Amino acid sequence: MLSSCNTETKKKDTKTKKISSIQERKASISISRDKYKDQLYGFWLGQSIANWTGLVTEMDKIGNIGEIKTGDFYTREDWGKPDQPSIWGEGIPSNLSSTIDFVFKDTNEIWGSDDDTDIEYMYQHLLYTNETSILSPQQIRNGWLNHMKHEEENFLWVSNQKAFDLMNQGMLPPETGNPNNNEHYEMIDAQLTTEIFGLFSPTRPDVALKIAHLPIQTTARDEAEYISKFYVTMHALASKTDVSRNLSQQIFWMANKASNILPDSSYAADMFNYTQKLYESGITWEKTRDSIYYKYQVKQEAGYDITSKKLYCNGCFAAGINFASSLISLFYGEGNLKETIKIGSLAGWDSDNPTATWGGLIGFMIGKNGVEEIFGRKFSNQFNIHRTRQNFPNDGIDSFENMAKKGLIIIDRLVKEELGGTIDIEKNIWNIPQSDKK
Repeated sequence: MLSSCNTETKKKDTKTKKISSIQERKASISISRDKYKDQLYGFWLGQSIANWTGLVTEMDKIGNIGEIKTGDFYTREDWGKPDQPSIWGEGIPSNLSSTIDFVFKDTNEIWGSDDDTDIEYMYQHLLYTNETSILSPQQIRNGWLNHMKHEEENFLWVSNQKAFDLMNQGMLPPETGNPNNNEHYEMIDAQLTTEIFGLFSPTRPDVALKIAHLPIQTTARDEAEYISKFYVTMHALASKTDVSRNLSQQIFWMANKASNILPDSSYAADMFNYTQKLYESGITWEKTRDSIYYKYQVKQEAGYDITSKKLYCNGCFAAGINFASSLISLFYGEGNLKETIKIGSLAGWDSDNPTATWGGLIGFMIGKNGVEEIFGRKFSNQFNIHRTRQNFPNDGIDSFENMAKKGLIIIDRLVKEELGGTIDIEKNIWNIPQSDKK
């Protein structure tokens, strides 16, 4: 009888172990490092194409508080037509392109960095050279002081510039983004400099937000911080989508999942819900853009009171209105890289920022080859970080292959140190446990 009981116990233990093993396998996601390297290349390439295309129309159209008149904003009919001067253009259109069109770099040319790519590049460099998964306040300050130009044109604006000034005075993050020290804490800066942390934590937004926390708070608080967290979350979720669904469905799943990070009482949440509702109503993206302009800039609803603050260009650099504008191109672009960049470039305000964000995200999802297939051509793989920053190796000339390779090394460390995962060298994959958090 005792022997029989022991046999039954052993059977139950074996069954329990099998169930536990199955559950463990289900609770992990395996990701090919080779594929991810190609996706990181696609991220940098897609972001560069979208960034430079969006720069053509940057700050051309920011709205005049009141009724919209013909020419106050671009429409789809303006694509391919002459570019109009920006608010600081002194009557001169962009020198990047005489018409509103895609901006490319051929295989014998070099992509230049811009403020939508250079601080992300710097953060990757700091993680790589410091051999760490989480940057410290001192590491961030040292990086900024070393790689930002101090006197000549430094391509820093509003909150980034203020944070840099405070670092020069000896202040450390996150105090550089504290509203008591930085009056520009609600501007756009953090949301265009921290998305890459989501890619460093594939499938795990919880860890992505942990490692991005200090970089975000270096320049942002409150609504600008919420919006930055939304973008970081979207980028982390890009590795967790159901690939049997089309790209549009995947992106809508990611966006709705990421929107949970936005507090219900925030204007950011209101903007997300309102923009999605207008998209689902079937009206054109131009009408949605006009409605957003009236609701948030003219009427100042949902607590978005930037207009009343009488800021330069009516807060055209603000996190809020540019977040709403980015959602227009995300929803109406429906996962189509070309259409997303077109709409983002024409929607208004700081148009290179939303285009760069979604160009990078979609570029990551479809990879290098996917970007090239969509445009039917090859592009330069060279990147000059010294256009806007300084003190990087090789006189600032890098390649997307090398940038992607460094990203993999950073993720290798994160998989082991923060994600609790493993690296299967033979299969060249990461096994990443999934958090219980919903």
